[in-house]
Amino acid sequence: IEAVQKKFGATCLPLQLPIGAASDFSGIVDLLRMNAYTGSPAKETEIPAALKPQVDSYRLKLIEAIASTDEKLIEKYLSDEQLSQEELEQALRNGVATGKIVPILCSSALKGIGVTALMDAVVKYLPSPREREVIVQDKQGTQKVPASPDTPLAALVFKTTADPYVGKLTFFRVYTGAINSNSQVWNATKNEQERIGQLFLIRGKNQEAVPSVSAGDIGAVAKLNVTSTGDTLSTKDKPVKLPATIFPEPIYSLAISPKTKADLDKLSASLARLLEEDPTLRMRREAGTSETIISGLGETQLEVATERMHRKFGVGVKLDIPKVPYKETVTATATGDFRHKKQTGGHGQFGHVTLDVAPLPRGSGVEFVDAVVGGSIPRNYIPAAEKGIYEAAQEGVLAGFPVVDIRARLFDGSFHPVDSSDICFKIAGAGALKKALADARPVLLEPIVKLKVTVPDNHTGDIISDLNNKRGRVLGISPEDGKNVIEAQVPQAEVLRYAIDLKSMTQGRGRYTYEFSHYEEVPSFVAPKVIAERQAQKEQQKAEKE
Repeated sequence: IEAVQKKFGATCLPLQLPIGAASDFSGIVDLLRMNAYTGSPAKETEIPAALKPQVDSYRLKLIEAIASTDEKLIEKYLSDEQLSQEELEQALRNGVATGKIVPILCSSALKGIGVTALMDAVVKYLPSPREREVIVQDKQGTQKVPASPDTPLAALVFKTTADPYVGKLTFFRVYTGAINSNSQVWNATKNEQERIGQLFLIRGKNQEAVPSVSAGDIGAVAKLNVTSTGDTLSTKDKPVKLPATIFPEPIYSLAISPKTKADLDKLSASLARLLEEDPTLRMRREAGTSETIISGLGETQLEVATERMHRKFGVGVKLDIPKVPYKETVTATATGDFRHKKQTGGHGQFGHVTLDVAPLPRGSGVEFVDAVVGGSIPRNYIPAAEKGIYEAAQEGVLAGFPVVDIRARLFDGSFHPVDSSDICFKIAGAGALKKALADARPVLLEPIVKLKVTVPDNHTGDIISDLNNKRGRVLGISPEDGKNVIEAQVPQAEVLRYAIDLKSMTQGRGRYTYEFSHYEEVPSFVAPKVIAERQAQKEQQKAEKE
């Protein structure tokens, strides 16, 4: 309680105290009614004698706080008059509604202790949705409308699930108006008409068919065509939008791959349905490593998501740490000369290319320059040589990573009037580039990410030390809402599992975001390890194919 009050203020007051703690938690004491309840289902009992002084102290603070929310009650309280149970409960409800009191309750879902009392407190003391106006956006701007079934429809889709039997099941909450079964509504978010089939109320695992769902209720409907999580359903003649939920950006990524050939065929469709269910999940194809990457808020979420894929769609997948999309470039200028010559029965093959490569600034990609003069290579073969150069740049000479930030200048070569062809010059262009790259002092490049870590003040030193160990550069530290925000640039290879590291260092009280920044040269003491790992991966892939 002291920790809660220190963080959120003295308005946080307990309505209950626990009997026992941790594994010995056996019941609760209701400070308003001065009753004790133990077990599940709850049985009324005497307040333990050992707790009596603590109970009296906290009840006194609670009564004072409740009385101070109402002038008549505070006068009555200061006059030592007895406050009735009804007066206390009504004043407590008003105090919670105005934010003057924030109730603290205790329960255990695992043991079933205090859960019913918690639900009763929600009903008794928390304000009803009917007491709050609904904020909507229409053509006139932001408006406040009463939460009533008699006003035009405004319903927010807050969840989508993929049911193995029903298909896509959409959950919505009606804020104003009502939705009828077998009707049509307007999706104001996507500006499209949506046909509504049979509506359901969800009772646990059961779906109860209903003719309509009105303001204040939560309903579900199957097989909507265009609607997804976050959309607003309204009427076409009076379209309005409700504020959509802002979901946190994913920060933890893993490579996902099918376990078998049969799983591969179903992977894409099941992933799409999974992403439809959970807006905090993302999926992308990493071009640099040819991996499918799934991103979420942490390791547990991704493991649960893959378990759902297996349970719901029968798709088995593996999760691995993603490969880092390293690249290669050059640091010097060099020339490459390659002659492709092959003589067989009939026409032979001949193509000869001479080129040079030079480094370009970061982010320039691969640039091809045609500097052939004098007809040493016929114009019709130059596109083939160019294609060979671009294809060869997909696999560098150090470890087979894509080559970037180079200029390849084709300036000479030769041809045979009979034996030359497009394929010959494509092979010659690729060979000449490989030779030039090998002589141009090639280096590895690694992606650098910009990391923003928010941690409690007492963990700042540990985080900075850890970032230094990860080859990071701390850019700055700034205070924000009682915490420190540390900004740093760190190699992506060092923070692939940072969500787990940060959780461990801060006991789950730290959070972070990161985004790609730029590519930098891999330090000389790290590069040999990266090259060795890449060679091992290639040998393993070759063995698997064989």
